[in-house]
Amino acid sequence: MSRLAAVLLVAVLASGCTSEDSGGSIGAGASPAEVSTGSTSGGPAATQSPAPTPSASPPATEEPPPDVHSPLSLPALMRQPPSGGRPRIVRTEYETDAYARHDVTYRSDGLTVSGVLIRPKGKGPFPGIVLNHGYIEPSLYVTGQGLAREQDALARAGFVVLHTDYRGHAASDPVAPVDRETRLGYTRDAVNAVAALEALPYVDDERLAMLGRSMGGGVTMSALVTQPGLVDAAVIYASVSSTFLENLDHFTRAGRPEVVASLFDRFGTPAESPRFYRELSPRTYFDRITEPVLAHHGTADGTCPPPWARTTQRLMREAGVDSRLTWWPGEDHAFYARWQDSMDQTIRFLRRELDQNS
Repeated sequence: MSRLAAVLLVAVLASGCTSEDSGGSIGAGASPAEVSTGSTSGGPAATQSPAPTPSASPPATEEPPPDVHSPLSLPALMRQPPSGGRPRIVRTEYETDAYARHDVTYRSDGLTVSGVLIRPKGKGPFPGIVLNHGYIEPSLYVTGQGLAREQDALARAGFVVLHTDYRGHAASDPVAPVDRETRLGYTRDAVNAVAALEALPYVDDERLAMLGRSMGGGVTMSALVTQPGLVDAAVIYASVSSTFLENLDHFTRAGRPEVVASLFDRFGTPAESPRFYRELSPRTYFDRITEPVLAHHGTADGTCPPPWARTTQRLMREAGVDSRLTWWPGEDHAFYARWQDSMDQTIRFLRRELDQNS
């Protein structure tokens, strides 16, 4: 029986962009759930704390979702169950010794969304994972762009990978500007991608996960809060802020100030409409997350300031989330020298958490 039929479906979205802008410094001292792993430039390696003892994720929350004050909000998404169908293979790009890579489309709230599906060699059933990429200008984006290293590593580790392009990207149906700016539509595409994976006979629907980088980290947090129990574990890399306005100020105001002005004209300023912007922020609803979360962040991230990661981690822990933040000394936004180490840790985490459900 599909897990989607067994859980109470509820909500989230994330704001944010990804790859361009300034960074920040990290405050002194790490919490017990923060780990510093290694160093770069020949500096002394910091000690790594032992991996946490696996613990079963709490059941999907039985609390009713908050009231809906706007159709453009995370609470509104909480009332929309997943609606994905089995992915349709458009073409096979290529095969390697370990997997076959296909261009696909799937349905998301009545829209067609494109993406890449990677199936490991073998019979299965395999665990499945949805990948949510960071910000790439939609007019320049091509199918499967972003997260190329993660796609290969996870498929070689035995995961069926569905990398969603999001609506308004590549061969997907067009998107309304407000969906692009709020990331609400992207969140639904991530949620529905999980449902699409579940429809595949060679995917184990009791072992599902989600991974997002940068803007995709925000999309992942939003998916977790809108649909508790949808997946069994989640990973975020170099994520944007968990509050909508921080991302708006940091990214959109600098590059597209006319968009900020348009949002404020339509929905009011933050001073005039604080609830509207609060309800676009996944951190408002962190108490709805039921899955273990592993976060990675570089101490030299010049795009998504490291203090964002520290604040998100603190708020998740205060909300009771089984979350862990790993700092990577000297790594910038994209991760270079220590990327393989971070992916090895990611795969260990996913296997440990997903195997509890097998």
